[in-house]
Amino acid sequence: MPTTHLLYLHGFRSSPRSTKAQLVRQRIEAQYPQVTLWCPQLPPSPREAMALVTQGIAGWPRKRMAVVGSSLGGFYATWVAEQTGCRAALLNPAVDPARDLAKYIGEQTSWHDPQERFFFRPEFVDELRALSVQAITYPERYFALIAKGDEVLDWREMTGRYPGTHLRLLEGSDHAISEFADYLDEVLAFLDLAT
Repeated sequence: MPTTHLLYLHGFRSSPRSTKAQLVRQRIEAQYPQVTLWCPQLPPSPREAMALVTQGIAGWPRKRMAVVGSSLGGFYATWVAEQTGCRAALLNPAVDPARDLAKYIGEQTSWHDPQERFFFRPEFVDELRALSVQAITYPERYFALIAKGDEVLDWREMTGRYPGTHLRLLEGSDHAISEFADYLDEVLAFLDLAT
């Protein structure tokens, strides 16, 4: 069944104002006006972030929803997909954020507004561990867009985490997938949005 509800999850220090989130929003509004899009500002606590998402999608039809996640949002999107059975598109997804973000404990600034500050607390690392999915089920439900040029995450680790998925491996590029607009149609086609 075509997707009528789409969730977009941003990455660490990011927001719904990210370039990729805005590109998705603009395309949905222009070409898929009947699709409900929700891109919440996620709190720094992973437990609170997933509680917010779980509450927000509680009334969504599981067979007609999908999720897109970038970086840490890709880690979260994997958790959401495994909880709901929905399709997921992952953009340079974080594989082990408990390990990678442990060095960011302390005050952080928002990427899109350096005036916005938040505190990444030590217990958030354990909250990330608690959300870790051991192995994905039904890899055909997943699309992974992974850049070999990602300067933050290792593309080999990302591809190894999602075996058997629909995988688009980009030569070069970067963590932000600066040319994401070139791949947006492919991502949305995989998600089978209602027209």
